[in-house]
Amino acid sequence: MGTMDNIIEVSPLADERVAPMAPPLPGTATISYNQKGYLMNGSQQRGYCCVSTSTKELWDRLFDEGYRADVSINTDSGGTIYAHSNILGMASPVIKNMLKKSKRRGRQRSISIPGVPHDAVRAFIRYLYSSCYEKEDMEEFVLPLLVLSHAYVVPELKQVCVQRLEQSLLTIENVIDIFQLALLCDAPRLSFICHRMILRNIKAVSATEGWQAMKQSHPILERVLLQSKIDEDKRQEDRIRKINEGKIYLQLYEAMEALVHICRDGCRTIGPHDKDFKVNQSPCNYAACKGLELLVRHFAACKLRVPGGCIHCKRMWQLLELHSRLCENSDICRVPLCRTFREKIRRQSKKDEIKWRILGKKILRTKTIAGAPFFSSAIASST
Repeated sequence: MGTMDNIIEVSPLADERVAPMAPPLPGTATISYNQKGYLMNGSQQRGYCCVSTSTKELWDRLFDEGYRADVSINTDSGGTIYAHSNILGMASPVIKNMLKKSKRRGRQRSISIPGVPHDAVRAFIRYLYSSCYEKEDMEEFVLPLLVLSHAYVVPELKQVCVQRLEQSLLTIENVIDIFQLALLCDAPRLSFICHRMILRNIKAVSATEGWQAMKQSHPILERVLLQSKIDEDKRQEDRIRKINEGKIYLQLYEAMEALVHICRDGCRTIGPHDKDFKVNQSPCNYAACKGLELLVRHFAACKLRVPGGCIHCKRMWQLLELHSRLCENSDICRVPLCRTFREKIRRQSKKDEIKWRILGKKILRTKTIAGAPFFSSAIASST
């Protein structure tokens, strides 16, 4: 008798795991196949879809013909839909529980889905079979389908209904009904979109039949919406007020820059006494410079000039005081009266000091500046 080595020939690849050959690709005529992904319920999914059209049609035929169906679904108006318990139970945990509790008559079980039209229930059950729906059914029964998908825990269909409502089926006439339904069906994004649409069109929406029905059945919700509109208007007013305040602070900032520019460098025909003006000068880059130049000329020539005597001079006094509060070094600043106002600040009341300090912070906050602002460095060019 020979040894085992003489009887069995051991392959050198016996200990290696070799992957089996991949099956051939299905024919393109009947198979929908996409390596980048596939469309399911209108949304892009990762992976591969090798479900043929004939397979989907087979599921639809199984539902339409009711072959060996063991469940009868009773709907309103005495309608009956035949289906298969295994499919329904796998698609919906709620229906699975209903089937367990239902009474059996032979092989048949019977459950009821009331409260929605018969055709809506039929479109819902058909979706449980093949995840497909007719476009006309979705447009006509989108609200009943949303209710059914929420009540029987079919999240894929619920997502489809919400997307269709968000994209194309929301109108002024139905937004109140959909808003209430979104609250009941736990669809936060849909309820948020409806809420925004109601607030933007409150006058038109409040004249619809849906609003009047809500007013009778849910008066608290009406008060909540009206209060939301009041709060939204108030927030809008606050936003507009802050925008306008920001523009004023920006103008003051630009005025401070132009004031330093005029007093330190000079601009066109106005500037420090030792400035040598050229005949042909380049245009000034400071937007507030022209208006401030006219104000400075008026201030220099005005005979009243006291703080309360002339409105233009009063404005100039305020600009000079504001500059002195923002200036970092009044000892070498070339803006007139900067040091004088600094000494006046020490004698001011605490209330006035706080008021000016808040104004200065808001002006500086308007412009995001690295280091000291330009107008706080009004230093003589000779230094």
